[in-house]
Parts: sequence; structure tokens; C-alpha cells
Amino acid sequence: MDEATLQFYRQNAEAYAGWAKAASTRLRGFLALLPPGGAILELGCGAGNHSAVMLAEGFSVRATDGSPEMAGIASRRLGHPVEAMRFDQLDGHEAYDGVWASACLLHVPRDELAGILGKIHRALKPSGVFYASYKMGEGDARDSLGRYYSYVSREWLEMTYASAGSWITLSSDTNVIQSFDETPANMLNLVVRRG
Repeated sequence: MDEATLQFYRQNAEAYAGWAKAASTRLRGFLALLPPGGAILELGCGAGNHSAVMLAEGFSVRATDGSPEMAGIASRRLGHPVEAMRFDQLDGHEAYDGVWASACLLHVPRDELAGILGKIHRALKPSGVFYASYKMGEGDARDSLGRYYSYVSREWLEMTYASAGSWITLSSDTNVIQSFDETPANMLNLVVRRG
């Protein structure tokens, strides 16, 4: 994890949580792929908007965020434990029916992403489902707030996933979002099943 990016979320947790938008429209489709009441790991849960939907739908949710401050805010909002955990601290083995990582793995340095994806692959149960969204482009850069981003192409991401384990692609689409720094971002949304 990039330390400057983590510090941004630690120092701006309240403001970011106040900005946090409604749950992704893709969440319902993701949940429909999981067994009722299944176990979900959410990485980078932010203010907890997605976990709130998962909990309301009766899923067993392990919500996590790299910022202890953000985890505290989300835990209070949800009335549910939220762990302060960085991506590289994930050590589960075949524990989850689904892993949800909305707009968070895009902060992982490019040369570290395959290792994180390998940890996610191991943490999923056989045939478990994994959703993640990334910023499209090439290389890496910091935004106007100093947050680190790795920008990916579909082809690079497919190769990186393949190097981390066996996956079956269920869906892949793009959209444009408004970032916290008020700039538009072209996003790639990927849903895969552990092969």
C-alpha cells in the first residue's frame, strides 16, 4: 500500500465518508451470484455503504478498510465490526463465497497487484466470486490530492489476474465516475469466479 495514499484516507476519513455515494448498481448482480447468507469479504469498505446492503440482505460480512479511522466510522454507521486491514494482510484460505473490492485495488502499485490477487484467490472458496473496479489507462500517477493510482488496460489486467490464479470471467464493463477530487475517471469493472 502506498503510504501517502493511506495517510490521505486516515486524515480525511470524515470528509470522505461524508462524500461517499450510494451503493454501486453492480452490487445486486454480484450478490445474486452468491449463495443466500454466504460469507463476503469487503476490501476497502470506506464508509460502509456496500456492506450495509450486504448485511441487510442477510449475508455474513467481514468488512475491512486500510484506514483505522475509516474503519471506525464505518463500524459506527453499520453497527457492525469493521477491521483495519491492508490488502497485503489478507491471509484467509477458502473462507469466502465472495470478495468485493470497489474502487480500492486501484491504489495498489502495479508490481504488487498480482500478489494481492493471489491472496484473494486463496481466500475465496472454490467457485467463489470476486468483483473489483480499476481506473483505465497506462502507468501510474498521483491525483491532485496526492493519492496514488495504478492505471490499467483490460489486456494488462487479464494477464495480471492469470498470473495470480485460475479465474473465469463472468462480466467486464466500463463506466465513467466522478472522483473525490471532482475529476472524471474511466473505470473498468470486472467480475470473475475462482477457477
